[in-house]
Amino acid sequence: MCEHDDLDGFAKHGGLSRRQFGAMALGTGLAALLPQFARAAETTVGADVIVKTPDGNADAYFVHPTTGAHAAVLMWPDIFGLRPAFKGMATRLADAGYSVLVVNPFYRTQKAPTAPEHADFNDPKTRDALMALRNTLTPATAATDANAFIQFLDAQSSVDTKRKVGTMGYCMSGPIAIRTAAARADRVGAVATFHGGGLVTPDADSPHRLIPKTQANYLIAIAANDDEREPDSKTVLRESFDRAHRDAEVEVYSGTQHGWCPTDSPVYNHDQAEKAWARLLVLFSKATMPS
Repeated sequence: MCEHDDLDGFAKHGGLSRRQFGAMALGTGLAALLPQFARAAETTVGADVIVKTPDGNADAYFVHPTTGAHAAVLMWPDIFGLRPAFKGMATRLADAGYSVLVVNPFYRTQKAPTAPEHADFNDPKTRDALMALRNTLTPATAATDANAFIQFLDAQSSVDTKRKVGTMGYCMSGPIAIRTAAARADRVGAVATFHGGGLVTPDADSPHRLIPKTQANYLIAIAANDDEREPDSKTVLRESFDRAHRDAEVEVYSGTQHGWCPTDSPVYNHDQAEKAWARLLVLFSKATMPS
């Protein structure tokens, strides 16, 4: 579950650049999702929004069912940032009955889009630019943003504040999701990470050390090649959850590569992504209920 090397697998698979893959995806995997997004458009409403934080104005996308008040979800994107794929994923989650805010974590530096369309991580300039953006994020910015984004959600009429908040992260934002749960233990009841990088580190403030400070249930979906590189991380996570008495599902998804969940990923694995999505819905259904 590392943060650097696995991004190479996300950026290139089978000799395809992200641009080449993006063109192919329009006719294959992503096209298969169009009917469900069309249905969601009839049952949800979404808009670009600005969220005021202590560090500035954060651009984000907020989508929710057309009627009623629902559990809130804070979605953090991967290193490629806020983009159509994540807006589509947020819309799909809203269609399942949640009020979802997907954010641009790099708003302090740049508004979305923060990466070129179908950006190729193998390109040195692209890689350096994305890593520079990622390096602007710290545990302190995660806590600041968690508070600001959850306050925004709680102020929306489409959010049921009697229900717990869910949060989810991908790749570099897996740790941010856990930090969100630690910063707002009073509100966050569910955390999901998908091919999260850096969940277990030697640092004193490693995300796994924050688990006792949270009051959440967890889904940790691990890429197979991440597990090959860091086989001990899943054990450390399981032990950490057990010691803290936190309900957690920690699973290595067979045959997957780092980055397999976002629908525009060059290593997108439809079947395993759908399995992870189904487990996410189970987690949120159970863990966002009122305490």
